[in-house]
Amino acid sequence: MAQALWRGNWIQRSRLVSGLVLFIFAFFHFLNVAAGLVSPELLEAVQEAREAVTKNPVGQVVLYGSLLVHAGLALWQVATRRTLRMSFTQWLQLSLGILIPLQLFQHIVHTNYAARVYDYQDEMSSVILMLWSSPEALHQYLLLLAVWIHGCIGLHMWLRLTRWWAAYVPYMIGLAVLVPALALAGLVTEGRRMWGFFAEDGFAAQIMADYNWPDAAGFAQLATINSASVCVFFALLGLACGAYILRRLIKRSRSVRITYENGPAITADRGLTLLEMSQMKGIPHPSLCGGKGRCTTCRVAITDGVEDLPPPSPAEARSLAAINAADNMRLACQIRPTSALSVKRVYAPQGRRQLHAAQGEEKTIAVLFLDIRGFTARSAGLLPYDVVFLLNRFFDAIVPEVTRAGGTVDKYMGDGMLALFETHTPDSSAAAGLTAAANIGAALARFNQLLSSEGEAPVRIGMGLHVGTVVLGEIGAAGQAPRTLIGAAVNAASRLEAKTKDLGVELLVSRAVFEAAELPPPDIGYETFALRGVDAPVDALPLPRASSLDTMVATLRPPARS
Repeated sequence: MAQALWRGNWIQRSRLVSGLVLFIFAFFHFLNVAAGLVSPELLEAVQEAREAVTKNPVGQVVLYGSLLVHAGLALWQVATRRTLRMSFTQWLQLSLGILIPLQLFQHIVHTNYAARVYDYQDEMSSVILMLWSSPEALHQYLLLLAVWIHGCIGLHMWLRLTRWWAAYVPYMIGLAVLVPALALAGLVTEGRRMWGFFAEDGFAAQIMADYNWPDAAGFAQLATINSASVCVFFALLGLACGAYILRRLIKRSRSVRITYENGPAITADRGLTLLEMSQMKGIPHPSLCGGKGRCTTCRVAITDGVEDLPPPSPAEARSLAAINAADNMRLACQIRPTSALSVKRVYAPQGRRQLHAAQGEEKTIAVLFLDIRGFTARSAGLLPYDVVFLLNRFFDAIVPEVTRAGGTVDKYMGDGMLALFETHTPDSSAAAGLTAAANIGAALARFNQLLSSEGEAPVRIGMGLHVGTVVLGEIGAAGQAPRTLIGAAVNAASRLEAKTKDLGVELLVSRAVFEAAELPPPDIGYETFALRGVDAPVDALPLPRASSLDTMVATLRPPARS
């Protein structure tokens, strides 16, 4: 797989670099033709500057090498495509890519080849004049336009995922229209000027001699070479299409047919899991764990062909045993059909929400529970509006410390809250949880000083901080399903918070938090707690004041590497 990925990246980079070279050439070619709108002298000066690059040996190797690489990889892409289903933009780009060589060969033969073989003076004015009296002038302009549109589409497809490109798209569209429009104006202006000289008596022969135009036999030979080039291209294109058809036939002979009850029948490649087959063919198939075998939402009943499947793996067997599944029940994310199957999805998707496998996502994160101690007794003597006012002031004081550390408040529970620290890695999540807990302790001290100045009693809190693997997903009826989390880590953090009341401390931090943050744990101070609903005892460090955690973490943090 790594080799296939590297090969795919190499092909993509080669197509990109060769395409950029050709696009830059087309851009300056358009500017060269557009210079005819100003004056013949500018037209000639721009051509000389352009050919200083394109006609020296290095420039020609880069230009023609890019042409061969880009065209070759395009044919390779046709031969190796898995499907012909493409968007309109992709079809347009592919069609233009096929049409370009038909005109490009003629352009190369009548300019570069003719200049080398017949010493034809391929100045831009001469080329325009040669094309002006026939439909070839329009054909060659359409060639450049096809190259330009093909390149613009490729450029947009490359840059559209960057953050800055969207802001410049309107300006780029204007530039994309302006450049070929100016080139067309320059072509018409210079063509009419040169034809005016050519049509005068006595000037035609002189112009043809000055530019050393080929005679009739020379033009016939150029036409023959052009036809041969087109034939070679069509032969290569035919080989690419033949290779595509052959690959499809071979793949079909190695494929497997899956029939869904109350659904379609599909043909997919062997070696894929049944879930992957469903996803590739656009068939709705629930899988909340994302195909990791950690849930049973993708399970299917095999109505025909179960005897051809290998026995379940230990992981699949455990999941099936947990739900007392029947013998013909299997997990779609674990089985790899090698022969025809008829299956029934146990959970048929209903509504758009169930079509997304990513609605159940596993993460290892820090979880913080917080509760105000004795708030029920305290609020008994307050008016309802005063209760709300006090709670909002309290949360205004401490919640910014959560968000500042990189966390979010998942939910408020009356006089408490649940905070999550969803960062890129478990160690950064644990570090964020420790920082938030310490800063909440400091913010609480400041808040209590304010309450004291107002003649109010201080607020006491309890917090539990733990790290573990949780499942985040949308739980509830379709259209009314908030994102929440489930897992033993959530229960453990909640139970640690409850234990702070018995111990009379502000914070309990599990040993797992220090280990996840890659900090050496304190030598003393841990206590072991048997928490209700948690399978194994949890070692945790009780802290009378959460703010002391900041100093403790600073002393435990290993020195930075030089």
